[in-house]
Amino acid sequence: MRKNFIDAGEIVTTHGVRGEVKVLTWLDSPEMLCEFERCCIDAVEYKVESCRVQKTCNLLKLQGVDSMESAQAMRGKIVRLYREDISNDVIFGDELIGVEVFSEGKKIGVITEVLDYPGNSVYVIDKGAYMIPAVKEFILSTDIDKNEMVVKLIEGMASNEN
Repeated sequence: MRKNFIDAGEIVTTHGVRGEVKVLTWLDSPEMLCEFERCCIDAVEYKVESCRVQKTCNLLKLQGVDSMESAQAMRGKIVRLYREDISNDVIFGDELIGVEVFSEGKKIGVITEVLDYPGNSVYVIDKGAYMIPAVKEFILSTDIDKNEMVVKLIEGMASNEN
């Protein structure tokens, strides 16, 4: 199910004296956050004045946040992106929770968790009944609007297999 907002990261500290905040990014890469012109924090929309990558985080300057004190008040807050600003081709793990999974025309379950590993994500079906790597070989199609995913199962993906 498509969401209205995507959680992009958490403000972990301030940077400098002009109101910049340091964001620990939860996206695929910190560079991705730099593509957006606005964000939402605590139901308030902010225009992004600047965004740059610093190691694995982002330094974000938001319009209206102009002092170290106002930036400090944002520590611990979640930076959310508007889903409408993101291509429909991009699907986030949170949007997959609850998606019905089919193999060979038969429903095998519902995605209950998405595990992120360095090589690829793994979709957990029905709390561990199936573990399916998120790679093209096994994920044949995904339609968030229809709440459906079609997969190819191989030996070892079902937890009840010996």
